[in-house]
Amino acid sequence: MTVAASLWMADIDGMADEDLPRLRDWLSASELARCGRFVRVQRQRQFVAGRILLRMALGSLLGVAPRDVELVDRPGAAPLLKAPVPRGPAPGFSIAHSGRWVACAVSAQTALGLDIEMRDPQRDLAALAAQTFDADEMAQWMALDEARRVVGFYSLWSGKEARFKLGDAAQAHRVDLPHEELSVVLCSALPLTELPRIKLVTLP
Repeated sequence: MTVAASLWMADIDGMADEDLPRLRDWLSASELARCGRFVRVQRQRQFVAGRILLRMALGSLLGVAPRDVELVDRPGAAPLLKAPVPRGPAPGFSIAHSGRWVACAVSAQTALGLDIEMRDPQRDLAALAAQTFDADEMAQWMALDEARRVVGFYSLWSGKEARFKLGDAAQAHRVDLPHEELSVVLCSALPLTELPRIKLVTLP
C-alpha cells in the first residue's frame, strides 16, 4: 500500500492586520471563538492562517473547494473535520506554526503529527533543554559538538512535539524535511512510502 503525505507551508509576513477580518470569514463559529481569545495579533494571524492553509490542503486531498471544508475547534485537541464526510477512513492531518511560518500536513492513509520550529541560536537553549527534554534527550543533545548544538536542539524539540501531536510516540515513524530557517519534523503512524516535499503556497 502506498502511504503518502503532503506538507503545505505559508509565510504570513505578507498578511496585513487589516486582512484579518476578511480571512476570519473562512472560520467556523468555534474557531472564531478560540481566535478571539488570543491577545496577541501575531497569534491570531498564525491561527487564522493555519486554519485556512489546512482547508486548502484538505480540499486538495478530498477534491473539494477549500471553503467547503468545515472544521470544528476542539479545546486541547486538533480540529475535527465535519465536512465533507470522507468515503473511507478520515484523513490524517496536523498543523504547526513558528514565527512567520505556518504549516500543515495531510494524508489519506495515516495519522500525522507535524512540528516546525524557527532555529534561533540567541535563545537560552540550555535552559529550554532542561525544561523540555527527558534524560535520554538531554544526553543526546549534550553528546553533540558545539557546531551541531543549535540544529540538534531544534531537531530534538520538533521531534518531541511531532510525536506528541501524533498521540502514539511508540509507533511514530519520523521524517525530517530540509528548510533554511526551520526544523521540520513529520511523524506518521504508518511509514511513508516516500519523503514528502514542502509545498510553499500563498494564502488567498
